Order: sequence, then structure tokens, then C-alpha cells
Amino acid sequence: MAEEWPGGRRFIELLAARTEDPAVMDATTEVARRSPLVTALPVEETRRHVRAMAQAAVAALVTGEVRDEDLHAAERLGEDRALQGIPLTALLDGFHAARTHLVRLVVDEGRVLGVPPDDLLEGITRVDAIATALAQRMVHAHRVAELEQSRTARETRVQTLRQLLHGEPVTSAIPLDPDRPYHCLVSDISDPATAQELESTLSAAAPGAYGLVDGRLAALVTRPPGRLDPPDAPWLFVASPAAPLGNISGLYGLCRRTLQAAEAYGLRGLRLLTDLAMVTAVAEQPELGRLLSQAWLGALRPEDAFHTELAETALAYLEHGGRIEPTAAALHVHPNTVKYRVRRLQELTGRPLTAPAGAAVTHAAHWWWALKNWTDDGGGRVR
Repeated sequence: MAEEWPGGRRFIELLAARTEDPAVMDATTEVARRSPLVTALPVEETRRHVRAMAQAAVAALVTGEVRDEDLHAAERLGEDRALQGIPLTALLDGFHAARTHLVRLVVDEGRVLGVPPDDLLEGITRVDAIATALAQRMVHAHRVAELEQSRTARETRVQTLRQLLHGEPVTSAIPLDPDRPYHCLVSDISDPATAQELESTLSAAAPGAYGLVDGRLAALVTRPPGRLDPPDAPWLFVASPAAPLGNISGLYGLCRRTLQAAEAYGLRGLRLLTDLAMVTAVAEQPELGRLLSQAWLGALRPEDAFHTELAETALAYLEHGGRIEPTAAALHVHPNTVKYRVRRLQELTGRPLTAPAGAAVTHAAHWWWALKNWTDDGGGRVR
């Protein structure tokens, strides 16, 4: 490499350093997720692929050719996205956007460090050639996977499911009873193999139509499964109330937003959409939550560990129905400690945790929202 490109070492070092920088990888991942369909996928999955492709580029710059293992990784990425129902255009948009973002960072830093323009231009040219080789493998694998799916009856059923959930005209026979209401089921599962395995298990207990829609395992079922096996499985499912097929697309959109909110809270298992109403509403109004937190908890300082304990204790107190003993047990402290912390929080904020007459529900909800926002964004410790 040194003989072919004498000034290439500095460009490669800069690219390699950016690839190993978690903050840069996070920012590049967000760029790759700009398509709403890709955004529906777990962020960690996209981050893993972005980092793998960036490392492939570094390795190819060093050796002068793309490794077979990296070409195979690109093929797997294209195949997975096809099975997840992600269009090829969305895949390529994210891939090229991430490449452009990463190269721009390297070029900007190279200019600051005095890397000759010719070396930067040569680096850009070589990265583009590597990206083209990887993209060609992705495109081929994506198209092959799509073609194989289109030949099966299963893909017809999955396509019909997608159309129903998106509120689009159905182009084939509906494998469901149009006169029967169905529950919409949306999960955080995006891996095609895991989705297929779970589909076989769940469909026995909850008959209906299953498939990967917008990158996640989704379904229309006659009844939600009673439980998930194993009970401690790491998956998250959101189930809507039953509705006619003509009304299901609106519930699907709400289930997806609720799933995203529930993921942020670290929830797992099978959850009813109606049980997550508060969580979803709060997640969709982050600025209002910040304003409420500032107005109600402005006297607390995030850097003060004692203030963090006060907020966490009050939050647990509310979540345990304002009962001292269960709160103390959950926090592993003495009941008198709970009483003291609640009293100190009220003194600092000038607001009682107990509701004034006629406003019990809204008062408790506002306290919970303010405390939750403060502990999440204000630097509170997580117990």
C-alpha cells in the first residue's frame, strides 16, 4: 500500500480512528437510519452493520482489496433487509449516507492536520471503490432474497399483512376472516431467523397472519398469546385491542409508537397497548416533560447525590401507590428513610406529593412525569 499510495497511511489512520470512536459511530448510525423504515429497526443492529462496513473499508485500504469475509457480511446485510421488508432504496440510501458522513469527517480532520489534498482525494476515490464493491454484493443478495420470497405462498401472505397494516389496497386474497376483529401484535424482533422460530411457536396459541413488517415481527391474531415462552425471554410485544381489518392500520401505527416508548423504558414481555397509554403519551411530548420537570423540580440539582435519592424515592413512592412499606422494600431502605426523603423533597420543591382535593389523578400524573423526566435526563442514578 505504501508504494502504491505513499501518503495513504495518514488517511487510513484517520479513518480507523473514526471507526473506533463510539461517538462517531453513534452519529454515523443515526445518519444511516434516516429512512423511517430503517429507523424501525433496533438501533444496535444498524450500529453493528455500520461499524462492520467501516472496518471493512479500513481493511481494504490496508490490503488493497476487499476481504471475502466483508463481502459475505455485505451479502448477509442485503439478505436480512430483504427478509425484513426493507426496500433496496432505503438500504442503499442509509449505506451511502453513512459512507458520506464518515468520509466527510475524515477529510475535515485531514485538512486541519495538513494532509495533502491529493492524498485526501485519493482516499475518497478508494473508499468509493470499496463502497461500490460492498454495495454490489448487498444489491445482489437483496434481489435474490426478494425473488425467492416472491415465489412462495408465504411471501404473498406477508405482503397482504403489510398492506393491511399500512392501510393500502390488498392485491391478493386475504388469509383472514374479513368479518372478524383482530388484535394487532408488534414486537421488537427484527432478526429473520428468530422471527420465523417465534412465529411457529406463537401461531399455535394465537392463530393469525405473521410476518416481518417495517423490519419487525408483526401479526394480526384472533387473540393475543397468553404468555411468551420462555417467560424470561428478552423480547417485547405490544398487543392492541381487537378491531375490524379496515381500522387496523391506525392501531398498527399506534402500536409501533408504543413499542418505541416501551423500549426506552426497558420493558419486556407481552404488553397491552392500553396499559402503556401513559408511557406513550409522555414519550411523544419530551419538551413538555422537560418544562414540567423544570417547573416542579427546579430546586433539585442533578449533581447532588442526595437530591437524586429524593427524586428516586418519590418516584418509587408514587409507583407503589403512596405506600411506605412497599416503597421501602423496593428500595431496600428503612421505612423511616422513605418518610424522611419524601418530606425533604416536599420541603425543597414546595409541593406536596399528596394531591389537593379534586385533582388526585392529574397531580399524581404530573409528579410522576416530572420525576421520571428528571431521573432520566437530569443525571439521576438508576437503581
